[in-house]
Amino acid sequence: MKMVLGIVGSLRRSGNSEVVIKEISRQVRVPHELRLLRLPEFDLKYCNACYRCLMGPQGCVLKDDLNTILDAIAEADALIIAAPTYFLSGSACLKTFIDRGLAFYQRSDQLWGKPAVGIGVAGVEEKEGSTILDIERFLLVLMAKQKSVRMIYGALPGETMLNQENRALAKELATALFAEPQQEEVRQGLCCSYCGGETFRFYPGNKVRCMLCSESGKLLGEGGQASIEMLPSEHPFVATEQDALNHRDWLLGMLGSFKEKKKTLAGVRGEYADEVPLIKPVRE
Repeated sequence: MKMVLGIVGSLRRSGNSEVVIKEISRQVRVPHELRLLRLPEFDLKYCNACYRCLMGPQGCVLKDDLNTILDAIAEADALIIAAPTYFLSGSACLKTFIDRGLAFYQRSDQLWGKPAVGIGVAGVEEKEGSTILDIERFLLVLMAKQKSVRMIYGALPGETMLNQENRALAKELATALFAEPQQEEVRQGLCCSYCGGETFRFYPGNKVRCMLCSESGKLLGEGGQASIEMLPSEHPFVATEQDALNHRDWLLGMLGSFKEKKKTLAGVRGEYADEVPLIKPVRE
């Protein structure tokens, strides 16, 4: 029997994020057990960019719940993530978690390629802002195989399941989660050939940049049809597991560069070491 982990990006119990995960699970036809993880309930400290998680098997040195979350993800056969929209973006716990992504490289063999679907929830239709992109980025950094990410709308707790269209959407995601992989085809059209992303920033000269993986390409047009051609990259790090490992090695190389330039860099930082008034938190 499969184990499916539902990652809830909301503290609201039995809210829309949680109920839609359960609805997707109920529609999955592959025998499985669903487990839930409410991400905001866990103690997640901010990454301090020390790089020590890359230098040995000990993982991240911060004492919090990161490894508990990664253990649950590693044990799962598939992932369902749902998160609410707060002020035109996904909830902050998503970003806090993936900011610790340097520590994921030590466990890439346990994390890479897990099938995953995601769903964002917004209270006002078409006012989700970057929520889909935030969920896609969460799955990308987690090295999951993204099957589908969609939006549903509903403001009140449980309201999303009053809508039959939303139930049908949950069924689509459930079907996609364990769908047999199709024969690999070259991605084309208005999507990124590296990561499948569909969100772009446009620049002069028909240049485009994928907002999911940050690779660049160019906008083409012929016969009234637009398409995007992604250009060869010197540093891809999301398309394959080897890309991810190469990026890890590049990061480790930066540690060597830091040691070589340590005195020079210390001199630059010393130029800005003057004291300025610092506002500190007030605690009882």
